[in-house]
Amino acid sequence: MPDKDAGTPRVFLVRHGETEWTISGRYTGRSDIPLTPDGEHQVSSSAGVIVGPGRIIDPSKITHLFISPRTRARRTYELLFDESAQKMIEGKSETTEDIREWEYGAYEGLLTAHIRAARKERGLDKERPWNIWVDGCEEGESADEVSNRLDSIIAKIREIQGPYMHGEKGADVVLIAHGHILRAFAKRWIGFPLSTSLPMMLEPGAVGVLSYEHHKVDEPAFLLGVNMGGSR
Repeated sequence: MPDKDAGTPRVFLVRHGETEWTISGRYTGRSDIPLTPDGEHQVSSSAGVIVGPGRIIDPSKITHLFISPRTRARRTYELLFDESAQKMIEGKSETTEDIREWEYGAYEGLLTAHIRAARKERGLDKERPWNIWVDGCEEGESADEVSNRLDSIIAKIREIQGPYMHGEKGADVVLIAHGHILRAFAKRWIGFPLSTSLPMMLEPGAVGVLSYEHHKVDEPAFLLGVNMGGSR
């Protein structure tokens, strides 16, 4: 049976590899923390399996990359795409603050337990614990502010991919960024407010995939299963 959505453009969400703060669970926004050796290995291992001609992420089919300016994201890009792949996507990458991590403000470098305890001491969150998806971050970004900047990227991607819903041209897009912002992006991709409870996991160095149903740009969807054979 033929794949009814074959050729539909995809959006690949790539989380940077492990850092020391990833291990400890500290909120890492603007802090420029490098990858650990294990983090570099995570990305390199993923690259060897999923990136290359005829593989899931085929450089010849990439039309645009959005990359966070943080060192950990830039290094992930360098590890994910070897020299030959970088030549193929030359001129298609955009390093932009629009896909930076959530601005944690006063919560930068803290753990969730510490944030909740400190807020409780100040008489906040009497009815429920602090939830970043609802409450945002003091001196940082609100959920609405994050939604607005992600919606602008989504609009750009839909404009890029809209003319090629039936595979007329390779129009895959890659985002290389961070755990919270990529999960927020996934929610906004399908039109959910960030406050919507939609538990998602994206491990360091991992890749998530979004696409569209029925070859229609106004029917965005999660792509829950990817054929590991790669080429479509």
